[in-house]
Amino acid sequence: MSYSTLVSCEVVAAHRADPGWRIFDCRHQLSDLSYGERAYAQGHLPGAFFMHLDRDLAGAMTGRNGRHPLPDPQLLANKLGAAGVSPATQVVVYDDAGGMVGGRLWWMLRWLGHDRVALLDGGIGQWIKEGRPLSTDCPKSAPSVFPIKPRDWVVSADAVLANIEAPKFCVVDARAPDRFRGENETLDPVGGHIPGARNRFFRDNLDANGFFRPAAELRREFLALLAGNTPEQSVMQCGSGVSACHNILAMEIAGLHGAKLYAGSWSEWCSDPARPVARG
Repeated sequence: MSYSTLVSCEVVAAHRADPGWRIFDCRHQLSDLSYGERAYAQGHLPGAFFMHLDRDLAGAMTGRNGRHPLPDPQLLANKLGAAGVSPATQVVVYDDAGGMVGGRLWWMLRWLGHDRVALLDGGIGQWIKEGRPLSTDCPKSAPSVFPIKPRDWVVSADAVLANIEAPKFCVVDARAPDRFRGENETLDPVGGHIPGARNRFFRDNLDANGFFRPAAELRREFLALLAGNTPEQSVMQCGSGVSACHNILAMEIAGLHGAKLYAGSWSEWCSDPARPVARG
């Protein structure tokens, strides 16, 4: 059996010794870029490899391509292969932020053509709450070949700009409502949102305990948000293309397939003063 959206701590624990499984720790804090590595060194799921959001899950910034541009697909594939990921590998990703960062790697693996990837529901916090062991060992693996078949799941800033005048898809912004309105912006130099975008705060996908909410609830809310657009006619974005992946995961859980990602997101959009900005 393979897992393609969520996986429980119980299932991951049962596969701890399975050579066909690989686990990746994606903990990160935007305000403390070394936090994830420190947290990983203090204790992680046994066998978990570490992936850094800036170095591993993002490419080089130019000042015009956003805060977390997508990395070169082959470079990411090489890193995954070095950790022993092959086409047959079941990958599990986790963080301690409700899946905000782990969801990025979940989406990226699928973008590269690898569907056998799931997010640990509840993250490392739930693992610890259930009394499961942590490790400080850094795993080693025989390298594997990780062939890629990148999918056409990325939308450009130009396409989003053209969509304002001639709408073909709906844009959904995963940032908190105040940032969407242009208030309390601390990460990007300009506050506001893409004209016509709709707001779906990614944390609304989670319940009070940090688990993803039931598929039926997510489906009902996303269909209301899309308001007649099909899932394939939706483009997810956020501040830098990270938490937007959380909304894509929630849609997949809800059985709503085909949403694309505007990877540059608001941080790319607002880098060009010629692009329009909406507020409120």
